[in-house]
Amino acid sequence: MAQAAILTLTLNPALDVSTHVAHVVPGEKLRCGAPTLNPGGGGLNVSRAIHALGGQSQALVALGGATGAQMAGLLQAGGLQFQVLQSPGETRQSLTVTETTSGQQYRFLLPGPDWGAGDQAQVFARLAEIARPGGYAVISGSQPPGVPADFPARLAAALPGMQVVLDTSGRALAQAVAQPIPGLEVLRMDSAEAEALSGSPLASPKATADFATELVNRDVAKAVLIARGAEGNVLVTKGLRLMARAPNVQVISAVGAGDSFVAGLVLTLAAGQDLPQALRHATACAAAAVMPPATDLCRAEDVARLLPQVMLAAV
Repeated sequence: MAQAAILTLTLNPALDVSTHVAHVVPGEKLRCGAPTLNPGGGGLNVSRAIHALGGQSQALVALGGATGAQMAGLLQAGGLQFQVLQSPGETRQSLTVTETTSGQQYRFLLPGPDWGAGDQAQVFARLAEIARPGGYAVISGSQPPGVPADFPARLAAALPGMQVVLDTSGRALAQAVAQPIPGLEVLRMDSAEAEALSGSPLASPKATADFATELVNRDVAKAVLIARGAEGNVLVTKGLRLMARAPNVQVISAVGAGDSFVAGLVLTLAAGQDLPQALRHATACAAAAVMPPATDLCRAEDVARLLPQVMLAAV
């Protein structure tokens, strides 16, 4: 069976700069190691991971300025299929510094340029041109400064016939839960975000599944997925309550684990497999993503090795 089309949206991307230093100490000049550069942002990371897994996607990304041009060059060199939207300003950067003596990571994220009404309108016009009914659309990562809280809902409305997967945070996530997006296929969040939305600790997989069930019953999404870190991931639909136990791996860097999860999930669904299979594959992808350093994502060979270790259980 041919893979269904996958479109990823990244409107607030970042050039991810990763480096290391022996100690992070205030007030001193810290001599860092040679930097590694990667094109980053939720949707781009999903597309990068899909590419690493042997799948195909089309990335729609907003780029601007010298940093945007540098990112476009990295995307071309990486073999990704992408289309560029003109960003209203210079593409932002993010900095990840690993303290080698402790293994701790420090992440610094810049905000990105503000988007006005005209900048937002160009997105909807482009989506009308490239939407592929029957395919999957991934709205992932932070939303640009200046857009309204319901911007993901407006993006979803501009993608008629596509199955929308939303993985966002902050006020955009809160809005999507308070005012459900009609027909939303998948909503993903992590445990901390779920606890903030529920207003109480979710101390067990059952508690997480109970909260996800509340969201599904309110038609927030057809499927709700909540990550529980090293424990694994919870999936709830109106007919399923499953926990995928994550394999035990050494965590080098947690950066990109969620995006790798979404990549594995969407790619499996786009290949015509069902949600339980997609949950297993996605969980293996997330585990594989924490093994390499810095902003590297999952590797296909690691995913293949870890997949047999991912077990599903009712919760």
